Amino acid sequence: MADAREVREASGKLGVLTQGMGAVATTFFAGVELIKRGLADPVGSLTQLGTIRLGERTEDRMPKIKDFVPLAGTEDLVFGGWDAFPDDAYEAAAHAGVLEKEHLNAVREELKEIRPFPAVFDPRYVARIEATHTKGYGSLREASEQVREDIRAFKEQNDLDRVVMVSCSSTEAYLQPQKAHFALEDFEAAMDASDPAISPSMVYAYAALMEGVPYANGAPSLAVDIPALTQLAGERGVPIAGKDFKTGQTLMKTIVAPGLKARMLGLEGWYSTNILGNRDGEVLDEAGSLKSKEVTKLSVLDTILRPDVHPELYGDITHLVKINYYPPRGDAKEGWDNIDLFGWLGYPMQIKINLLARDSILAAPIVLDLALFLDLAQRAGMGGIQEWLSFFFKSPMTPPELYPEHDLFVQQMKLENTLRAMRGEGLLTHPGPDYYE
Repeated sequence: MADAREVREASGKLGVLTQGMGAVATTFFAGVELIKRGLADPVGSLTQLGTIRLGERTEDRMPKIKDFVPLAGTEDLVFGGWDAFPDDAYEAAAHAGVLEKEHLNAVREELKEIRPFPAVFDPRYVARIEATHTKGYGSLREASEQVREDIRAFKEQNDLDRVVMVSCSSTEAYLQPQKAHFALEDFEAAMDASDPAISPSMVYAYAALMEGVPYANGAPSLAVDIPALTQLAGERGVPIAGKDFKTGQTLMKTIVAPGLKARMLGLEGWYSTNILGNRDGEVLDEAGSLKSKEVTKLSVLDTILRPDVHPELYGDITHLVKINYYPPRGDAKEGWDNIDLFGWLGYPMQIKINLLARDSILAAPIVLDLALFLDLAQRAGMGGIQEWLSFFFKSPMTPPELYPEHDLFVQQMKLENTLRAMRGEGLLTHPGPDYYE
């Protein structure tokens, strides 16, 4: 067994700040408050329901993850955040229309107490939102200082020991890395000059890192995924992870594609289309934001299937992704996939997948898991990119020399082995003959 990593205990309260307090964030807030009261189960949460095998199968050691590593308890979580609209969490959740009234009303008082700080907002990055609750500032550096002040005020007002930040914001317009993104001094100079290359999500990420607050990016925007900020996270020992929550259609891809590859079945094409009508759908109705989302959704197949290694099976795939804003659906999106594959002797086959789900119901437990795991990483002294949390993202962050791992089952093994190593347990490698020799 490896030596266990020293991990500080999760004493006191943990604050969870969300950039954006719309459908995803308020569904998360309400869900945790319901769970605290014993009115709901944390379905979909790895930290709350997941187990982890330790040792060999004959040992029959399978504790819950939350009993194996020292995670903060849901009863210790306190919520806050920023939003471009002034609605408290109850009003925002009612407007989002994800949860039934009986659920919202059961935790109405708790949600009414969660009021957003004004947002750092730039209409060039989110064109379809008419913001009414925004900060005034002379420069983006000043905006970041205001966010830092909000973090400190949140900690003080709630008597918090620790804070994490999870971005649940709308998708920003597509942005490729630019000169201002590579060196920290250039990034900070660009903030001073209010360079349009610095997006609002980068302002939040910078503020979090400067305050020593772990940061996860649930949107497809660059945010912390630029060299200047990954450098800052490493230097300050702050855990970061991202990007873009892996919820519906991409989750299905990362489950199905590894199975096709495992059986060496060929793939000719994968067509995906989505309809959704929530605020995210409205934002994605604008070309720049749509491009950001399409890039993360399109990225998964190549690294799972490895066409460079198997050109005869995956060398000529047609992979298309479409997203359409359809207001009648609200948060209840539909993801439809048509998969054209081929098997023995090249004979064709098809798979059809039709996923109907409330997007925020799939995302909310991810927010919980990321908050708890990032806090754990911070207490374990694990700064910088947390690749072991790739399990939760469409476009996982990695060091520049590594390609991202998209296979859900490889991601799960990496996550669990990180936890085993943290506690000094042997890594699980599933060796073949050990039980028979």
